[in-house]
Amino acid sequence: MQWYQEEIRQLEAKPVVQSGLQKVIFYGSSTFTRWPNLEQCFPQVQALNLGFGGSTLAACAWFFKRVVPQHQPNMVMVYAGDNDLGDGRTPEEVVLFYEHLLASIRAMLGNIPVCFVSIKLSFARLHLRGSIEYANSCVSRLVSLQGPPLYYLDLYYPMFDERGNLHPAFFEPDGLHLSPAGYTLWQQKISAQLDHMLQHQQPLS
Repeated sequence: MQWYQEEIRQLEAKPVVQSGLQKVIFYGSSTFTRWPNLEQCFPQVQALNLGFGGSTLAACAWFFKRVVPQHQPNMVMVYAGDNDLGDGRTPEEVVLFYEHLLASIRAMLGNIPVCFVSIKLSFARLHLRGSIEYANSCVSRLVSLQGPPLYYLDLYYPMFDERGNLHPAFFEPDGLHLSPAGYTLWQQKISAQLDHMLQHQQPLS
């Protein structure tokens, strides 16, 4: 975990700000880190981007206590897992890392809503398709069994075309990271998910 230390120190130094809106932490890997103006993309909430590049779910669980609790979020959006699988971890390990992260959230922030954004398939990781689909199905099952305030947002299948192939327009030339069109899709889907979660959230006092 040593290679994350500089980014983690930068995240630790982020000021704590309260806006009067529900505060939502976006926590996870470079899909969040590289998102241009993420914090302005969801005006219905106070979004805070605490992603760090290349992070795994294991790293998210490990560093959670250092970067998230001081902000006292009302909700957490999580995106990670593809880097774990890319590093050779199994889908079962990904689920265990997520359970570890959830346990830390519950211990330090209470029973707040947490949404897992499905692990995306990318052209650079087509060989991991089976593992990604299995990891997603396991997390989806975990969320279904526990129910709200746990949520699962499927962004896996919306990135395919009508023939069942990944849509190239959603990716940068590296075949791994999202393009502007990809982020537009994610913004639409996540915004709708946030609206759904807000409908079931207690208003701020």
